[in-house]
Amino acid sequence: MGVNLSKGQKVSLTKGNPGLRKVVVGLGWDVNAFDTGGDFDLDAAAFLLADTGKVTKSEDFVFYGNLKHPSGAVEHLGDNKTGVGDGDDEQIKIDLSAIPDTLTRIAFTVTIYDAETRRQNFGQVSNAFIRIYNEESGEELLRYDLGEDFSIETAAVFGELYKNNGEWKFNAIGSGYQGGLAALCASYGVETD
Repeated sequence: MGVNLSKGQKVSLTKGNPGLRKVVVGLGWDVNAFDTGGDFDLDAAAFLLADTGKVTKSEDFVFYGNLKHPSGAVEHLGDNKTGVGDGDDEQIKIDLSAIPDTLTRIAFTVTIYDAETRRQNFGQVSNAFIRIYNEESGEELLRYDLGEDFSIETAAVFGELYKNNGEWKFNAIGSGYQGGLAALCASYGVETD
């Protein structure tokens, strides 16, 4: 059983797991019963960031429209349009050994597709979590349950992997944004149409 994290907590992934290379980031959620009547489509994404906290090129944004980073280090396993069922709703595979040296952080986000039109927000989402497990052994290394402290936000940063002194660590962030995917893209330096 992996480490259960609290908001703001940081933990090393590689220190206690020497040789760890391939991990899977699983993100999951449930939609509350008192929803808006419309379908919820939540989308997980990964922003590969330089020390500046920004992407270096648009391909550093891995999501349902760009499933694989050019380095091959990060691969989104596809869009789940309903979030129905137990376990991970969307997964992102990471090869820590293949991440380019210029990229030192990977932020994992979830946004609600077309949230404004559908009048949906994270206040209507429950049991949201991020977890990381070893792809080769299946062992869960860490898990962070976001809790229910969102109301009007349409996007959230669940957490981030970051490199520090040659070690890969994880920071449980759990912060919400208004403005959906466009707000996140602006924050991380991705140009949108």
